[in-house]
Amino acid sequence: MAKLFKTIWGDILVFIAGGVLTLSFSPFDAFLLAFVALAIFKFSLSTELSIKRAILRGFLFGFGLFGSGVSWVFVSMVLGEQSGIFIPILMTLFYCCFWAIFPAISAYLFIKLRTNSYVDWLVFSCVWVFVEYVRGEWVLGGFPWLQIGYSQLDSYLSGYIPIFGVYGVGLIIAMISALLADSLLRKNTRRESIMGVTFLLIVGAVLQGINWTNVSGDPIKVTLIQGNIVQKDKWQLENRNTTLKQYYDDSAKHWDSDIIIWPETAIPAYYSDVKDSYLMPLQAEAEAHNTAIITSLPYKGEAGQLYNLVLTLGESEGFYKKIHLLPFGEYLPWQPVSGYLLGLMNVRLGNFSSGDIDQPLLKAAGYQFVTSICYEDAFGEQNIRYIEQAKFLVNVTNDGWFDGSIEPYQHMQIARMRALESGRYLLRATNTGVTAIVSGTGKIIHQAPVMQRASITADIKPMSGLTPYARIGNKPVIVLILMVLLGAFLNKYYLVKKLARL
Repeated sequence: MAKLFKTIWGDILVFIAGGVLTLSFSPFDAFLLAFVALAIFKFSLSTELSIKRAILRGFLFGFGLFGSGVSWVFVSMVLGEQSGIFIPILMTLFYCCFWAIFPAISAYLFIKLRTNSYVDWLVFSCVWVFVEYVRGEWVLGGFPWLQIGYSQLDSYLSGYIPIFGVYGVGLIIAMISALLADSLLRKNTRRESIMGVTFLLIVGAVLQGINWTNVSGDPIKVTLIQGNIVQKDKWQLENRNTTLKQYYDDSAKHWDSDIIIWPETAIPAYYSDVKDSYLMPLQAEAEAHNTAIITSLPYKGEAGQLYNLVLTLGESEGFYKKIHLLPFGEYLPWQPVSGYLLGLMNVRLGNFSSGDIDQPLLKAAGYQFVTSICYEDAFGEQNIRYIEQAKFLVNVTNDGWFDGSIEPYQHMQIARMRALESGRYLLRATNTGVTAIVSGTGKIIHQAPVMQRASITADIKPMSGLTPYARIGNKPVIVLILMVLLGAFLNKYYLVKKLARL
């Protein structure tokens, strides 16, 4: 097998393995394939390769992963636009190639730091997750899609998530994968590798039985509204009144609920345009029925700034302005090139501003909750910032840009991770799906059908207490990874050379 991986067939197999890794995420959920794909990648780098060949393999693995896993960006570029498909195809290829650079960086770092010893499995694991962390938290504001930790929400390894979060469980996945690869590479350490894998799986299974948070109040009856408004028609002025009436009518059927939640920008108008004619009457009616309505719409500040806003109506009125803006959606990096290319496709995007990082928690039905808008639910530490005071999580999203693709299912999987990390129920209302209520164990307990006008109602429990991850966040895992990588660097480039001089 090692001889095969030294040839061009090794390059082809690595590319295929990257595509296979996509199948470990939703909607496919074949979580075991995450270990297979990463083990193949690690095995391919453990043969005698030049730096250039290793980088190539990393890029091929990444292109297989992102080319299959995030090519849904093409759908968002052409949806409702009269721009043809040539430029969207080119931009999709560029987009996937850009993210494929990061597995290439992982391959480069591993080749530079490995010592061809038994500890290389640990170096590989730390390199992989470190690069995921940089990609997920820093590059273009963070792109946490297809991080391997999300693949294990329904496996034994989910027991690690409330302790270490997505990066911690990602590290364990990478460790198991690397140990499996080493069990094939090193016959003399095969027994130890299998024992290590078994130990990590058993500990994960045991941890699943621990409840880190507890119920702290009476059940809350909640209703989530999924409007299923066609994206290309959503902002047409002639459709506004129809949309507003639809959301009102769907909500009026559930005045017996404690909380009613609408999706992101369910109201296709600025706050000032509908405040008196629509929001104030809705506020009065919500108060009369002792119901809280959580909705979303754009907001224009006094100085002309635009904000993506969540608004609570009823007994407690409050505002949350989106903090973590979507690149190429709510603001344009890489100007002026990105603006020029999107202009060629007739894509017009808003120029939004970020809300303050220290906004007070919103309140509904007497309880405070953590709010996130759209892909803010992909950032674990943002969602635990004030989790001690919050009893549940609310996410409002519009994934209508990705009609018919796998993106909404991947996004739902990411959102579930936040529920498990925090030990809180998650209420997630979307325009076209996936709208769902998720328990504090990360399990979907009620879900609306995708691409249909629908509403779902269920009782949730307000939760108190903190998971270990809610207390410590990502820092311990990242510090551990940096220590390992520093140790590997010193071992290869300082200690070895010093011993050679003796």
